[in-house]
This record gives sequence, structure tokens and C-alpha cells, in this order.
Amino acid sequence: MTPARVLVRLRLNAFRNYMTAALDLGPRHLVLVGPNGAGKTNLLEAISLLSPGRGLRRAGFETLAAHGSDGAWAVAATLDTPDGPVDLGTGSGPGETGRRVRINGANARAVEALSAYLRILWITPAMDGLFTGPAAERRRFLDRLVTTLIPDHSASVGEFEKLMRQRNRLLEEDGDPLWLGAIEGQMAERASAIHFARADCLAHLQGLIAETLGAGAFPAAGLALTQLFEDMAVPEAPDALEALLRMRWQQDRALDRAAGRTLLGPHRIDFEVVHAQKNMPAALGSTGEQKALLIGLVLAHARLVRQMTGIAPFLLLDEIAAHLDPARRAALFDALEGLGTQAFMTGTDPVLFAALGARAQTIAVRDGRFLAEP
Repeated sequence: MTPARVLVRLRLNAFRNYMTAALDLGPRHLVLVGPNGAGKTNLLEAISLLSPGRGLRRAGFETLAAHGSDGAWAVAATLDTPDGPVDLGTGSGPGETGRRVRINGANARAVEALSAYLRILWITPAMDGLFTGPAAERRRFLDRLVTTLIPDHSASVGEFEKLMRQRNRLLEEDGDPLWLGAIEGQMAERASAIHFARADCLAHLQGLIAETLGAGAFPAAGLALTQLFEDMAVPEAPDALEALLRMRWQQDRALDRAAGRTLLGPHRIDFEVVHAQKNMPAALGSTGEQKALLIGLVLAHARLVRQMTGIAPFLLLDEIAAHLDPARRAALFDALEGLGTQAFMTGTDPVLFAALGARAQTIAVRDGRFLAEP
């Protein structure tokens, strides 16, 4: 299936180990091969920054500039869409801690504006321990899934966390109760939006997974959120949840002051994943089962994003083939074709991608430079 949206040109300036680089692409998938440290993941990170958030490494923007540069960096891309080409760019100047976004040469009002043109999902080796690691990593993964459907979700999460830090500091300083109440009101608005966005996304994703249970080469996932409140159900209306959270945070000020943190809220939930066919928590599966479950979950979400937004998300798959057997690798490549998307994959050995055949363009990477096809 030919992708409806294709990244046809990528340009990097003083980004990571690329002082300057340009890559021209067609509608095929892209496979980057080369030794560790060559810059393969850096390229995927650059593409990931064409979406809301801090990219697949979650690095500070001030850390992305190439060593020896003046601190400025830039990523620019040309995207072919059904409505014609679109030029997208993001970057940061010397000494800046944030980043700017440009679309067709004009400054965008917010980074979320990029989502009108493309959506991006990724799988990296750092996610191999997702199901056995801390709950914070699973929440972060969940919020990335939600953001591909609801672009301003990541901003809601960031704003909530900033407000919560302000509340914690005021509690520590025994601050003005009226000021605390104002902050808790703002927190409640963001928290309610976060909760319902997560719940709605999971409901749609679980429904799509149920429709295709057992139909693919990758295991299906059962998905759930832990309870927001231990002693009561979540109200069905957003304004009712806001009111309840404001009341509970006001009641819990002494408890939270003693704990040094806010003990109740969307930052405390866990994202629970079960191997549906085995009815087994994902954390109890083998390393291979967990990897396959993660891939199946991301592929299912990619289908959901395409279904709900009309945009098939680009997939950034770092070292994806190394731990898959030949049958699973072939199944993954076939699934990518069925999505009608452009995938960007990395690996140290081109043999791992042989099953892609002519469906992919293969580029060798060495020391931040693109070489001829291996």
C-alpha cells in the first residue's frame, strides 16, 4: 500500500553528531544500517521531534546541538501530503532551553500544530523493560499513545506537573491557602482532561484490539488503568471530577505536606497490560513475549490513529529486528505494509531486513554521514 503521506526530504543542522546532513526519500520504508554510535538513533530522534513533546529520548532541547557548535540546532523536513508538499521545521538557538516550530516558513503558534500534518509513534530498546519497570515509564508510554490521537494531551500533562510542583512547594512553605486553592483548581482542570483522554483512548484501542483478537502474528493486549481513587469511583462528568479533585486535594494538604508530594492524582495511576491470549500480566511473560506484545500494541494503536484521524502515523523502530525470529520479522514488515505508512528502522546488519526486499530503501550510516546503499 502506497503511503498517503511521505517524508521526502530531511535536513539536519548541528544536530547530535550530524553537523550538516540531507536525505532524500521516496515512498518506501527507510532502513538505516551501521555500527553502534554511527548516528542511526539520532536520525530517528530528529524525526520524532516533528511531533509534540521532547522526542524519543526526552532530552532537553539545550542538549541536542552538535559538539563544537554554538548551541543552535535545526531539523527540517518536506512532507508530501494529499494536499501537496508541506515544509516543517523545528530547532533551537544558542542558549535557548525551548524550541521553535515553523510550518511552510511561518512560525507556528504551538508545537501541536505539527499534528495537523503527521503523527509519529516509536519503539526503542529502552522500552524493552516497559512492562517490568516503574509505573512512570508506562504512564509516559500511554501518554505518547494518547498524544498521537489528542495532540494537546502532552501539554496538559506538562502543565499539570508544573502546577503540582508549585503546590508541593507552597505546601512545604506553608503558603497562602487561597493561593493553594487557585492552583488546585487549575490542577483539577488539567487532571480531569488527562484522565478522560487516557480513558477514552484506551476504550477505543481495546475495542479495536478485540475486533482482531488472534488474527495477527503478534499477541493481543488487554489494557486497563488502575483506580484514580482507592475509595470511590471516578465521576462520569469532567466537571464533577474536577470538583472532587479540588475537594480531596484541599482535605489532603496536611497529609501531602508531611509526605512532601501530592499523593492523589493522574500522576499516580499505572497502565496495566495483559497478554490477552494467555490472560497473563505482561510483566510475567518472557523477554520475547514482552517485545512481541509491545510491537502488537503499537501496531494496533497505529491502526486506531489512522482510523480516527485519517493520518497513518510514521513509525520509528530502533533496533526492532534484532530480537525477532525470521517469521516475526516478516510478519512485522507485512504489517507495516498493511498500515499504509512509512517506517524508519535501524539495525547493525542489513541481513535482518532482507525480507523487506524492494519495499525499503537501505542507507548506511557512519559517523554522522549517509553513505551509499550497502
